[in-house]
Amino acid sequence: MSLLERESHLKSLAGWACEAADGEGRVVLVTGEAGIGKTSLLRQFTSDQSGHLSLCQSGHLFRILWGGCEALFTPHPLAPLYDIARQIGGGFASAIDAADRREIAFNLTIEELDRSSLPTILVFEDVHWADEATLDLIKFLGRRLNALGVLLVVSYRDDEVGQRHPLRAVIGDLPPTFLRRLELAPLSAEAVAWLAASVGRSPAGIYATTCGNPFFITEVLASQDDKVPATVRDAVMARLVRLPPAARNVADVASLVPGKAERWLIERTVGGDAEAIDACLAVGMVAQEDGALAFRHELARRAVEENVPIPRRRDLHACILHALQNHAPGEVVAARLVHHADRAQDSAAVLRLAPIAAARAAALSAHREASAHYETALRYASALPPAEKAALYESFSYECYVTDRTEEAIAARQAALALWREVGERLKEGDNLRWLSRLSWFNGQNAVAEQYAKETIALLETLPPGPELAMAYSNCAQLYMLSHRTQLARDWGAKAIALATRFNETEILSHAYNNVGAARLTEGDNGGWEDLERSLGLALAGGFREQAARAYTNLATRAVDMHDFRAAKPYLDAGIAFCDQHDLGSWGRYMTTVRARAALDRGAWSEAQADAEAVIRHPRTAPISRIPALYALGLVRARRGDPGADALLEEAYALAKPTGELQRIGLVVVALAESAWLQGRLEDRATELDEAAVLAKAQPEGWINAEIAFWRYRLDPTRNEADGCSGPTVEALAGRPAQAATQWCDKGCAYLRAMHLADSPDENDLRAALTVAEGLGAMPLAGILRRRLRAAGVRSVARGVQERHRHNPHGLTTRELGVLAQLTEGLRNADIARRLFVSEKTIDHHVSSILAKLGVRSRGEAAAMANRLGLVEPEGTLALAKSK
Repeated sequence: MSLLERESHLKSLAGWACEAADGEGRVVLVTGEAGIGKTSLLRQFTSDQSGHLSLCQSGHLFRILWGGCEALFTPHPLAPLYDIARQIGGGFASAIDAADRREIAFNLTIEELDRSSLPTILVFEDVHWADEATLDLIKFLGRRLNALGVLLVVSYRDDEVGQRHPLRAVIGDLPPTFLRRLELAPLSAEAVAWLAASVGRSPAGIYATTCGNPFFITEVLASQDDKVPATVRDAVMARLVRLPPAARNVADVASLVPGKAERWLIERTVGGDAEAIDACLAVGMVAQEDGALAFRHELARRAVEENVPIPRRRDLHACILHALQNHAPGEVVAARLVHHADRAQDSAAVLRLAPIAAARAAALSAHREASAHYETALRYASALPPAEKAALYESFSYECYVTDRTEEAIAARQAALALWREVGERLKEGDNLRWLSRLSWFNGQNAVAEQYAKETIALLETLPPGPELAMAYSNCAQLYMLSHRTQLARDWGAKAIALATRFNETEILSHAYNNVGAARLTEGDNGGWEDLERSLGLALAGGFREQAARAYTNLATRAVDMHDFRAAKPYLDAGIAFCDQHDLGSWGRYMTTVRARAALDRGAWSEAQADAEAVIRHPRTAPISRIPALYALGLVRARRGDPGADALLEEAYALAKPTGELQRIGLVVVALAESAWLQGRLEDRATELDEAAVLAKAQPEGWINAEIAFWRYRLDPTRNEADGCSGPTVEALAGRPAQAATQWCDKGCAYLRAMHLADSPDENDLRAALTVAEGLGAMPLAGILRRRLRAAGVRSVARGVQERHRHNPHGLTTRELGVLAQLTEGLRNADIARRLFVSEKTIDHHVSSILAKLGVRSRGEAAAMANRLGLVEPEGTLALAKSK
């Protein structure tokens, strides 16, 4: 079928290829529904290069590499990279095969692309089926293409990539400067009519039936029946029934092999000769360069696969498995073998092969695929000895744990625990109890976690001491550290360190020093930083990835708790990058919420919102990460006056309460109190504040204690409970709001400065707070400040931004309106930045956006237009938008 209505897409691809060749790497997303012609477009695009034709005026020649993802039951990790390695050949292919860690394979790929004398067009096809490691490879490459002369083209079915599909997160992490999109639309009715006429068919009914989908059109026009088939399956089968028996056998085998069926595989299963294969080609299948046979489209393959009777399908999968297993050793990946073993219902083969495939996937940090392989094995494990089955459950539980499938991880550990008890393996029983403690904490069930921890100690202390007991001690230390029972945390941590040192268990030492360090910092002992740094150093040196992630997390969290954002940033940057690199999704999401909290307090609310929403949207976010994400997003909405704030904070509170931890409950209660205060109903949160105050006495942490005491003080000024409090808010509790505001300003917390200045009796303080609030877009706080100024007898207080103003005809955001107000006063960007307590770079960005939206060339023109249209009023205060 002719490639119609794709000329503009081909032109765009050619232009982006030239940009990449000139040193500006590009990532192109080619999207559309199944059958829309993504592959046909890319084949046409790349075939223009294969004959040494120039793709652009600059005359560049390109190296073309093509890799695809397949519809295996459990995807093969890095399948496109292995395709590409075979095309490159030589030492690169063998190096990729030998890579036992994902980061090695990734860096080898970058080196290979950098080594090429020609710019490269790199195609990753059907990424909606991609495994976890492949998605991370796309993100890895996408961030490094700019200097490599590479055009990375990624195709996928957008109708199969929902908002929670992991590909969405990858796309969101790609640099927008280098990202381009091509969305393929269905063919028009005119194009369908032309195609029908070209084969002598009437176009009647074809467009209505196919909706302009090129694959559907191809199948309908290829059928000999003048009647338009009701479904694609009918159209495909109408062509297949014309095949002789030998060719039909070949088609059946090819339909059971996602991607392509090698010629040798067909010969060893059904003995297909050249005549049979030629007959298949005549009805729309294709022979690839290496002789493999494939369907033109996955939809056609599935239509034929589903038409193969189930008993025959199972037998053919068994034949395919036998042929693959007897092929050249090491050439067929384990994931492919597991696919056919599962479909053949060969339990022995699945139990032998699935753990191998899982281990390979885990080594490449494709933990979702590893868990899927273990899950497959467990479906066939009923006849296994209890110990072997328990080991499978343990492995499955761990892979679920690192991919945020906490409930499934708990269920698998409980199954393993029951099996170890059945065979009387006391040491294994104790270790699984300790894991259940850890997983229960992750699931927000702290009381359950502590009960499991006690059971673990009680059991393991009856056995000879060993690493399991050392880890159990450290687990207790962690639980006590998290609930701010710091002395107990240090005591249990010391026992863990002593036993881990005795057995030279470096990973347990890292874990224990982490707990002790965090506990010391909670007590105000700065020596805790040294313990946390030691924990991180031991983890990185020993390759203990989870412990390293945990150390990064606690270092960053403690810095953010103290509002030391300069100290927190390198830990957050390095920690999140480390988790991305090593597929530690649950830890990465938790650190993202820490970054959201930091952005919230710095006044970078758009950043906070983006991070929080990314965590909340993730389909498997554990409660421990969801709580701070809901907190950050809820407080951003409350401070902006946006709807839905209280619903988010109420959900966070419902998740936080079962944890029993002040660091979570106190955080959310303070947010609920602030949201209520902004709405003039602080008394509605008296009960939650009282309960949090009781918890704060049992689990003291100076900064949170101060915030809880502050909101109770605002509710009842006669109640001042500053004991055990620390941080700038202590000044407010002492009746010195201006001093508290100054200290918050020194820490870079402009909103908190303005909020504390709201309690000052000084008119200048209130005006300064109003300027900051309006600059941040904090409309509820700005409203409170205006009312207080008027109550103090100040008459020149402007009305401020109203709701209708926030959606003005010029599209200026509330923050941009605040900056525009400052421009009318003739202030420079540096002056505005100091006044609004943001960076000068941020103001530069806002001014550029304002000029573009107003359609003016200078700051003076912008100020003049603002005054002419009534966007600002005297004293630089925002007014109602009056332009039409």
